[in-house]
Amino acid sequence: MINETALLESPALRSSVLERTDALDRVKALSLLPDGMHVTTAMVAAYFSVTVEAVRALVHDHRAEMEASGYRVLTGQELSDFKQLSGIRSHTRSLALFPRRSVLNIAMLLRDSEVARQVRVYLLDMEYLARTQPVENPAPTDPTALDTRIDQRITHILGRTVVPMFNALIATSGEHRRELIELRGDIENVERKLCWHHKRLATLEGDTPADDVRAKLNAMTWRAFEHHVADLLRRDGCVDVVVRQARTDRGIDITGRTADGRTVAVQCKNRSGRWTVPSADMQKFAGAARAIDPVDVALFVATSNFSHESEAIAKLSGVITVNREELEAWSAGVLLKALR
Repeated sequence: MINETALLESPALRSSVLERTDALDRVKALSLLPDGMHVTTAMVAAYFSVTVEAVRALVHDHRAEMEASGYRVLTGQELSDFKQLSGIRSHTRSLALFPRRSVLNIAMLLRDSEVARQVRVYLLDMEYLARTQPVENPAPTDPTALDTRIDQRITHILGRTVVPMFNALIATSGEHRRELIELRGDIENVERKLCWHHKRLATLEGDTPADDVRAKLNAMTWRAFEHHVADLLRRDGCVDVVVRQARTDRGIDITGRTADGRTVAVQCKNRSGRWTVPSADMQKFAGAARAIDPVDVALFVATSNFSHESEAIAKLSGVITVNREELEAWSAGVLLKALR
């Protein structure tokens, strides 16, 4: 079995296990920034119960390795865009970001931290089990059928094991109750997405799904489509949802507030007969949602896809696009992350 010293001393060995980021959560809950992907230097230090200076010293000594695992420092316009998209309120001129792989990299370098040591022990245990388990060579199978069985197995585990486990934890938890509820919601949403994925596959194979969302969307007029989107917003917890009159909407079809109080503006485009939403439509909505009537969440929902130019404008202006496939999933019960 590989010992802990080898992990501390060998860059190649550390690189070989960087994908096992689940080890972090096995030892201690890792809080992430609002983007759900990164942490700051201070957050890394808090996780490992060490000083910020200790983390910075490690990054300085192993800069190339850290950058290879995803560490980077944002400045200038890139920093401004990240602050806007993630909701960070800070006047700092630079921001060091660690993805989960980089945090795991720190765990394999940090000697004077009990949390880091526990992460290394868990990693080594898992690596040992992976190396010593007998290898079976099953008969060749259809890859599509195999993927379907895997997805169905995951759905079964989520619904029968993971969600009930979270229910039990929430019932006995105090300090972390809110975080556990949010995690349970994320898992339930993954379950919904997998179910919707199976429905789409069944449709492609010629079967008829129980709820033919696609046909309903195709039959809607532009006004019915706006009311459909408004109903989806209400279903996902939004309040004060109003469908504006066409002559007075000023580029915004629907307004409302999320359950946590953020303002929402929506542009709806029923373009089933067209390939993409053009950039001109995106420019008009971005101007309305960011300049004329500034809101916290700007959604552009379409029954088609978006052109590359309109996607680029949406990204720069912080507009969240919902294309045809995402709309069908949303209509079938999958929640939009932006509204949570």
